Amino acid sequence: MSRHGPGSIGGVLHAAAASLAAIGIETPRLDCRVLMAHVLGCDHAWLIGHADEPLLSASAMEFAALLERRRNHEPIAYLTGHREFWSLSFQVTPDTLIPRPDSETLIETGLTLMGKHGNGARLLDLGTGSGCLLLALLHELPSAIGIGLDDNPRALNIAGNNAAALGLSERASFVAGSWREERLFAEAGRFELVLSNPPYIRNADMDTLAPDILRYEPEMALRAGDDGLDAYRCIARHLPSLLKPGGYFIGEFGDGQSKAVAELLMAHGLSVDGFRNDATGRERCVVVRNGGSRPA
Repeated sequence: MSRHGPGSIGGVLHAAAASLAAIGIETPRLDCRVLMAHVLGCDHAWLIGHADEPLLSASAMEFAALLERRRNHEPIAYLTGHREFWSLSFQVTPDTLIPRPDSETLIETGLTLMGKHGNGARLLDLGTGSGCLLLALLHELPSAIGIGLDDNPRALNIAGNNAAALGLSERASFVAGSWREERLFAEAGRFELVLSNPPYIRNADMDTLAPDILRYEPEMALRAGDDGLDAYRCIARHLPSLLKPGGYFIGEFGDGQSKAVAELLMAHGLSVDGFRNDATGRERCVVVRNGGSRPA
């Protein structure tokens, strides 16, 4: 039982968390604190220090509406409109995948590969979504420039908003198009680094995804055919002409796909330098080089 009154901030949080726990939400207390902090415009420490204060009716109604949406498994990031990635805040909507800590492996890898060669580098992010991959790298490489490609114009609008919020609009541009468009790639030029978190979920595995993902995140950014490699087939075909000699590609993939992804890329004359693990120890991304020497 909560030690706070039923109409207090703490009391409302306690009851709300219990309601989420009852339907199997994995992090009920954290979810409720995030939603309450969003409603009240405060941080978690403030919530703890003011738990005995009454929750005003307008805030209570707003919180209750968000809680009901969370009970229907709508992701927290879509409810608040933001998600932290690489210690940066990104706007997200149901038109964009929600950035996840696992994908920070691509940022760590990109920074390692670029090193001092990051100055003046051209980067390309295929399927940019919220722009989190491209913008996190540009944030760390102050002389680099980059292009984000996506075939959803609403996602591109979100990516542009994120670039503006991070002060990166002058170095990041976003282009509408698909990696299936030959013309688009012919006009793109060459890059020191191409990166992507493409769709890689097998058709048969879609129904096994968590309700938060299956019901709300964009299917086109998840589903990738019977073997989960449809997007990689398109990307691999274009990489030799997109990468400068010695340029790198970094691509995220799913569990058990490393061998198939590597074979696909090598079939197009690319050299696989290896794989990188995420924080849980799982193989998370492939590192590929376009022959030649390292770009200057």
